[in-house]
Amino acid sequence: MEIAKLVKETFTKFPKLAQKASVAYPKFVKVVEVSPRDGLQNEKTWVPTETKINLINKLSDSGLRVVEATSFVSEKAIPQMKDNSEVLAGIIRKEGISYPVLVPNIKGMESALKQNVKEIAVFGAASEAFTQKNIKCSIEESLKRFEDVIAIAKRESIKVRGYVSCVMGCPYEGEIDPRLVNTVAQKLLDMGCYEISLGDTIGIGTPDKTYEMLQAVKIDRSILAAHFHNTYNRAIQNLVIALSEGISIVDSSVAGIGGCPYAKGASGNVPTEDILFLCELLGIEHGVDIPKLIEVGDYISTELKRENLARVKIADLENVQSYRNELFQ
Repeated sequence: MEIAKLVKETFTKFPKLAQKASVAYPKFVKVVEVSPRDGLQNEKTWVPTETKINLINKLSDSGLRVVEATSFVSEKAIPQMKDNSEVLAGIIRKEGISYPVLVPNIKGMESALKQNVKEIAVFGAASEAFTQKNIKCSIEESLKRFEDVIAIAKRESIKVRGYVSCVMGCPYEGEIDPRLVNTVAQKLLDMGCYEISLGDTIGIGTPDKTYEMLQAVKIDRSILAAHFHNTYNRAIQNLVIALSEGISIVDSSVAGIGGCPYAKGASGNVPTEDILFLCELLGIEHGVDIPKLIEVGDYISTELKRENLARVKIADLENVQSYRNELFQ
């Protein structure tokens, strides 16, 4: 089984990780499901509003506690998200589940407020080149643009999550100094973000880079999330490192939807099904009904007419204990 194989390879390279007595894996992992936003935003063919609503409702029924619903960005920039208000108005908002939305500016915030949002997300990056290329300003200037958005959020008692992109590499700049990741993350925290998601945007991270980056980020592990793309099939191994270092929040996308693959069999977003199976292997609780989530992955893959990139099938769940015994023998 591919996930178990990747974990075993990681344990072989880092033998300490297989010794549960010496590694403090978290007892519980909170999964932040990003498929309705990060997953669908790059789809070239229009995804019907009804499909987006169905996806979110099905995800809510699986036991997930956070489902990133949509984004209030320019219709010209991300046409797939132009039905953001209709999506939020159409979903069944369940008690105890958060439905955050991405908000890049005041205009987006004003639109989001009309839909009674309770949580928003803002984006920063640890790369000057990436920031200049995408929004034509410096890192410092990009963060200043969020000040008014966060001020409104505070006034309206809306939670704010901060994303830091390019934490282990940039498509334009190459290597990223992990100390800069810490600087940007700390600034987002100081601005009022309650949680900081660290994004390996182009999926070039390695277990060694993951460890180095996390050592440089001097923020309480309990408020850090791992958002690792699976471009080169390394997300699972990087997450083993992150979990062993105390990270207990993971961003993922059902069926691996979202992003553009650069290697055969790899995707942008790491599949949520694979993350949950990893948790099962490591004995970490997650509160999600995996068979239900597998059905959701099949549903959205069929709707999008694309391959389901999750490597976990329902039959694999019967063998969790045997895989676990092999890993921790």
